[in-house]
Amino acid sequence: MKMRLTAFLVFTLLSISVLSYGVNGSIFADSHDLLPVNTSSNMNIVANGANVVISGSLKDYDPLSPSAGAVTYVVKSPENNLVTIGQLVPDSDGTFEFSFIAGGQLWKLSGDYVVETKYGGNTSELVLDYVGGELVVSTVTCTSNQQLINGVCIDKKSEPPVTCTSNQQLVNGQCIDNEPPPPPPPVTCTSNQQLVNGQCIDNEPEQIVCGPGTEPDANGICQIIPTKPDDKEPPGGSCLIATAAYGTELAPQIQLLREVRDNTVLSTASGSTFMAGFNTLYYSFAPTVADWERENPIFKESVKVFITPMVSTLSIMTLADTGSEVEVLGLGISVIALNLGMYIAAPALVGFKVHKHLKSRK
Repeated sequence: MKMRLTAFLVFTLLSISVLSYGVNGSIFADSHDLLPVNTSSNMNIVANGANVVISGSLKDYDPLSPSAGAVTYVVKSPENNLVTIGQLVPDSDGTFEFSFIAGGQLWKLSGDYVVETKYGGNTSELVLDYVGGELVVSTVTCTSNQQLINGVCIDKKSEPPVTCTSNQQLVNGQCIDNEPPPPPPPVTCTSNQQLVNGQCIDNEPEQIVCGPGTEPDANGICQIIPTKPDDKEPPGGSCLIATAAYGTELAPQIQLLREVRDNTVLSTASGSTFMAGFNTLYYSFAPTVADWERENPIFKESVKVFITPMVSTLSIMTLADTGSEVEVLGLGISVIALNLGMYIAAPALVGFKVHKHLKSRK
C-alpha cells in the first residue's frame, strides 16, 4: 500500500515537470524566432516534375554587416546523395526564396528528400515526401507584365518610353525616319529678272544717256524736252540747232546768239514781235534738225559750217543801243539783208554765172 502511494506521487511530480517544461518552451518559442534560419515549402508531398518553392527568413539579418553572406541550400535523396545545390543573396529584410523541379535522373527513389538551408553556422531542414510517378508538367501562367523564370513568374522591368526626334515617328515601338519632303518646284524668272538665292530679283534698268535738250521716255527712247512757260530758260528759248552743232550751250557762238537776242532784239517792241513770229517758225523744225545732228556727225559738221557765217553777222547787232527801236530795226534789216545776200543772192549769182559759162562753151 505504501509502495503504491509512493509510485503515484512520483508519477504526479514527473507529469507536472514534463508539462511545465513543454509550456515554458512553447512560451519561449512564441516570444522569439524559433531558429536563426526558418524555411517552409509550398508543398510537402511532391510528385514527379512538380515545381517546389522554398521560402525562408533569417533572424536578425543585417545586410550591412561584414559577416553578411549568401544563403546556401542542398537537396539530398533518401540515400543521402546530392540532387540539387544552389546559392542566393537574401533580401534586405532577411527573406529569401528559391525553387527547383522535383524529377530527373537524380530523383530515382521515392521517399523523404531533405532540403538543407544554411546561413553562417546555422542550418534549417525541410523533409519532402517524394512519391515519384508519371512526370507532371506544372503549367504556370504569368500576366502580360511578368515573365517565367525557373517556373516562377517575375515582374518585368519597366522599359523607359521610346522618344523619337522631330524627323522620326514611332512605329511598333521603333523610331522610323520620316520620308523627306518633295523638292520645291524650280523657280522661273521673267526676262527682266535674275535668280538670286532662289528668288527672282528685278534687273536694274539700263541707264539711257540722251543728248542736250532731250530725255528718255517710258520706253527708253530719247524725246525732246518740251519748253514750258515756267521753265527757267532765257526769254527767247533754246538755240537747238546751234547748240547741237557746237556741242554745248557754253560755246562762244551760243553765248553771242543769246546776248544779241536777250539784250538787243528783245529790248524793243518791234524786236519782241519779230522773235515771237520767228520762234513759231523756228521751233516747228529745229527739234528735228537737232536730232539729226546728234545722230549723224557728218550732218552736224555740215550745219556747223553752214550757220557759222550767219552767227558771225549777228555780231553787228551788238552795235545797237539797248532799247533803241530805230537802231535795232535798222541793224536788224541790215543783218537780214546781208544773210539773204550770202545764202541766196550770192549762190544764185554764182549758179547763174556757171550756167551761162557752160552754155557759152557749147
